[in-house]
Amino acid sequence: MTGITGLSKKNNFVLAVRDSDMVAAALRQALAEASPEERPGLERAAALVESAAATETQLRARWVRSRLTAVGFTWDIASIAAVKALRQAEPKLSLLAAVQLQKEAAAHPE
Repeated sequence: MTGITGLSKKNNFVLAVRDSDMVAAALRQALAEASPEERPGLERAAALVESAAATETQLRARWVRSRLTAVGFTWDIASIAAVKALRQAEPKLSLLAAVQLQKEAAAHPE
């Protein structure tokens, strides 16, 4: 995720968009129709998709880290400086939204 559209002072939410559910469903369908030779690879792929699936909170935490990295922030993500850096990276982000996102990122270390 490189940016979030629709952020403003009145609209402070982050929508996590992902398609891992569709990928997992497609893999399950392919697995159901697979030949014995194809099954091991598809089973491994399905297991990888399931293990990589993240919650919306984890996705937002990853987004915060990516935005902080983009502005060169390398200090403690739980610091006040992280909130300031996040708002520099996303100027339309309100202080309240930045604090909430920063707290989620700090609570979900990678």
